[in-house]
Amino acid sequence: MVGYLALILHAHLPFVRHPEHDEFLEEDWFFEAITESYLPLLGMMERLMRDEVPFKLTMTVTPTLCAMLQDQLLLERYVHYLDRSIALAERETVRNRNHEKLRGLAEFYHRHFLESRDRFFQWNGDLLGVVRRLRDDGCLEIMASAATHGLLPLLQQSPEAVRAQVLVGCDSYRTTFQADPAGFWLPECAYHPGLENVMREANLRWFVIDAHGLMFGQPRPRRAIYAPCYTLAGPAAFARDRDSSRQVWSAAEGYPGDPAYREFYRDIGFELPTEYLWPGEDDGLRKFTGIKYHRITDRDGEKDLYDPAAAAQVAEAHASHFLEVRRQQLNELRALDFDPIVAAPFDAELFGHWWFEGPQFLEAFIRKAAHGQQNLRLTSRTEYGHEDFQLASPTDFLTAHPTQQTVAPAASSWGENGHLSVWLDKTNSWIYPHLYAAAERMTTLARAHAPGDNALTDRVLKQVARELLLAQSSDWAFLIKTGTAKHYATKRVTDHLLRFNRLYDQFVAGQVDEAFLANCEWRDNIFPDIDWRCYV
Repeated sequence: MVGYLALILHAHLPFVRHPEHDEFLEEDWFFEAITESYLPLLGMMERLMRDEVPFKLTMTVTPTLCAMLQDQLLLERYVHYLDRSIALAERETVRNRNHEKLRGLAEFYHRHFLESRDRFFQWNGDLLGVVRRLRDDGCLEIMASAATHGLLPLLQQSPEAVRAQVLVGCDSYRTTFQADPAGFWLPECAYHPGLENVMREANLRWFVIDAHGLMFGQPRPRRAIYAPCYTLAGPAAFARDRDSSRQVWSAAEGYPGDPAYREFYRDIGFELPTEYLWPGEDDGLRKFTGIKYHRITDRDGEKDLYDPAAAAQVAEAHASHFLEVRRQQLNELRALDFDPIVAAPFDAELFGHWWFEGPQFLEAFIRKAAHGQQNLRLTSRTEYGHEDFQLASPTDFLTAHPTQQTVAPAASSWGENGHLSVWLDKTNSWIYPHLYAAAERMTTLARAHAPGDNALTDRVLKQVARELLLAQSSDWAFLIKTGTAKHYATKRVTDHLLRFNRLYDQFVAGQVDEAFLANCEWRDNIFPDIDWRCYV
């Protein structure tokens, strides 16, 4: 019997691009994620490849994130962001010259930003090219996802809207990665019965749901969540393992809450004068700089200074612990006489952005797991009774184990309490009637003009489809609910719907304002080759 572990990283950000402004605060979400998560994670994978460490990871790079990673305006702004960060770290080195520990930390961040810049230019700013190379080398499988991370169960009042999110997402995948996707990431792991029919139409082989989505399925899965189950329509469901997720994900119970790790919220951007932080650019706004001098320490007391070397040692210890727990878990499952798989999906941005030491933890874990495999190859299997576990993608597992039980999964998500309350409550429920009305209008237009009329019709229908898809992003409801960026998220939903309705009204009246249309195309330029006929 062989045990498998599928580590799945879901890399996603909402489409945040504002060419109408010279600088825009929310674009920093993208810049921070590149510096703290995407560059470190891809760099980690390249080091493993260079050192001939065998590994297999699965990763989503959502269509909205792909669009931003290929946008020249945003990439130019990212270089400016890095240059500004390097200059700030230099000023911090001077400011803290008489404080040994703070000066050392300022120098640490200065190196960090310089290394990020060097790596970015070494890759010619083409992070997706690195992803494709890792895919081609066989160590990374890339999943598809919905076009703009629309929460599909909350869009199911319009089947055409759900279908468009899936099909446009898969078309974007093919354009970006020059291949057909096998796996599909359901936004927020949110599933409703019938989604498998749309995924079958898109020729997808598997998807990920939360544990209770499979456990409450009909019939009950014989192997619980430790084997995939085919749906009646064909695509297989892999269920998230909550034990492994809790250890890595939870700030309260898991590794990221260790006192030695860097404190996310103590950032000098909220502590030092703004005219010092951003000379010549001071607009009075407070924001993260990425320079954080304190460790978590404890939840309520005074924070101690961060020690990167000590944190690295703790990350190494946590990687060893995670390895042993996974070995024990899979050994117990193998005793039941089948080949189990543990699916462990995480937001990629957890590693590096929210949990600064996360990439170090992940690299240490993969190296230790590979070392264990090498030791087993040199040791008689009878001494162990079983082989050690293997890192594998869900596609690898299905290829080796094509015969599985058929189950009808239950409605579910990985949101709070396993339901949809984060994205549908009294703070954000106002969104959905407007989305439903716009989807109905979109479907009516697409059906009326499916045979094709002229170039202007095609331009208008492409743009109204873009505006609708962008309005449907689950990120807006999440940000409204949490209050993190409530006003921005509200404006994004309303602006996209206003542009949608204005274009719709103009088109129906036969009075399209081409200057307004061109402005919308310039502003919301995602999916240049979108097929609006998927709404038919």
